[in-house]
Amino acid sequence: MTSYKVLDVNDDLPIRTKGKVHSGKVRSVYWLTDADSKRLINEKGYNVPADTELAIMVISDRISAFDCIWQGENGLNGVPGKGIALNSVAAHWFNMFNEAGLAGNHIVDIPHPYVWIVRKASTVKVEAIARQYITGSMWRDYAKGERHFCGINLPDGLIANQKLEQVLITPSTKGIIEGVADIPAVDDVNITRENITNNLDVFNFKSADDVTKYEKLLVEGFGLISNELAKLGQIFVDTKFEFGYVDDINGVQQLIYIDEVGTPDSSRIWDEASYKDGNIVENSKEGFRQLLINNVPESDVLLNKDRMAEREQLAKDYILPESVMLEVSDTYVGIASKIIGKEIVIPNDPRQEVIAILDADYGLINH
Repeated sequence: MTSYKVLDVNDDLPIRTKGKVHSGKVRSVYWLTDADSKRLINEKGYNVPADTELAIMVISDRISAFDCIWQGENGLNGVPGKGIALNSVAAHWFNMFNEAGLAGNHIVDIPHPYVWIVRKASTVKVEAIARQYITGSMWRDYAKGERHFCGINLPDGLIANQKLEQVLITPSTKGIIEGVADIPAVDDVNITRENITNNLDVFNFKSADDVTKYEKLLVEGFGLISNELAKLGQIFVDTKFEFGYVDDINGVQQLIYIDEVGTPDSSRIWDEASYKDGNIVENSKEGFRQLLINNVPESDVLLNKDRMAEREQLAKDYILPESVMLEVSDTYVGIASKIIGKEIVIPNDPRQEVIAILDADYGLINH
């Protein structure tokens, strides 16, 4: 039995908050009281306006795929080190974006590898996706004869996993967009640039210029990560970024990067040597997705959105071998250690470490 303790439940920490804890598939967000936000901005000297709302964002080791959470045997309901791997990689790229003068991000402090302190942003309702290779859902649609993607026409004659001539921007909706005639009211549906520019308010963009700016930041961020991964013998295949607005220290509104960037959860990363030999070796969550597709009793349950109820039941009942969870851990921790340039150390009891630091150094724990 593994000696690691995973942080699988992250929405019940005794952090002093206002309102409910918002818990997603992997991260939980604790909005701090106004008094604690002001106190920390003052005590820690954060470079944000004094009235900025702050939150504690705690990542878990849960693994989500096909919109479901998956578990392992022996109570291993997460992947050891996965949370640290994702946070470390995202923070690394955010720092590089800052150094390159691209745009800021929502992190104001990193108390612990599982924890970010973030500032409130007004979120743009676009999943900003960039692709340099034709694979995954795009390839499946292309193979069926589709040549038109998010307002972009692709030529005939492409083959699976081929590198594209340029980075393509293929946005989709973040959340359900209602009241727009040519956009179905479902989450995560492909959209065009014209959809966005014709409905700036709906997507929470302040101006048409900011649509151009998000595209520029997406492509520049993609290029920076791609170049850095190439130095490590890795290929940056495709990725998802998210953006939002904040006020800078002078009260000027800025478009920034939010959520995570360039992680093994939000991107496909391939081993370059294997790719040149004609093989795809995934160094991202896509490898786990493929493992599920190849091992569940019926893969259509995972791929067919009309079978969501069956899929959710499958995820509850399907217990993965501990060896698989540890193999996935090796993938996440391995690629993250390469990217940040030092070995990631998995704590024995992340939950207690997080509570202790937020208590002693930040005064945020209820007693």
